[in-house]
Amino acid sequence: MTLSMTGFARREARTPLGAFAWEVRAVNHRYLEPSLRLPEDFRALEPELREAIAGKLNRGKVDATLRFEPTHGAGALAVDEALAREICQAADRLAAATGARSDDRAKPTAMELLRWPGVVVAATPDPAPLHAVARELLGQTLDELRANRAREGVKLAAAIRERAAALAGIVVEQRSRVPELERLLRERLRSRLAELGATVDPTRFEQEVALTVAKGDVAEELDRLDAHLGELARVLGLGEPVGRKLDFLMQEFNREANTFGSKSQDTVTTRAAVEMKVLIEQMREQVQNIE
Repeated sequence: MTLSMTGFARREARTPLGAFAWEVRAVNHRYLEPSLRLPEDFRALEPELREAIAGKLNRGKVDATLRFEPTHGAGALAVDEALAREICQAADRLAAATGARSDDRAKPTAMELLRWPGVVVAATPDPAPLHAVARELLGQTLDELRANRAREGVKLAAAIRERAAALAGIVVEQRSRVPELERLLRERLRSRLAELGATVDPTRFEQEVALTVAKGDVAEELDRLDAHLGELARVLGLGEPVGRKLDFLMQEFNREANTFGSKSQDTVTTRAAVEMKVLIEQMREQVQNIE
């Protein structure tokens, strides 16, 4: 299965606890490298969320961001009434001790007491329900990301197959040119001898032709390119991450194309080698995006 390593997914959920939103972005990377940005209340969940990402994705630099906005009133305020009474009592004692004004107007009002540090305490919500929603929503977001990557992977595989078909056409063409190439080499050698006015024993001439043809023999390279093309088709059909296998195959393709070009005996073969390398480089660029 060819999955692209690049993609984006966003999922939102509104619950009685508040509004949740996950954003997950992925780009190319040699390995899986998740990075999480979480609100403070969700920090404890980070190891589990990393495992969830690793369970869905195999490669790529993944940036996952959770945004949470609690519902207004979801975290009820708690009032420390005992502390408020102590504040009022302390005000009375201070008035009695100093002779300061002690009527009701001198006492702190209810709003003043609410502003006093420690009188109002925000109730800490139970993190378990929050974590459960964040966990489930991340799973949905990762599923959406995989679906996006799969759609992009189909396009990448099609582009690779298109270039592989063109490369296969060059291999067939070059294999069919072997007899023609031998004839051209024979004519070239005979023409060179004629220019020099030299006469050569026919047996010796045939030996030189055979030696020149052997130096330019690309049958082995063409056979290996054929084998690599077959392996490429097989790997693209596997139901597993194939990026690393394809990357290795591109190295093998490039090695054979270089050897093929180094044995070139004419401009047609040289041009074919250049076309091969262009197609292989185009495939390699696509492979860099595959998980």
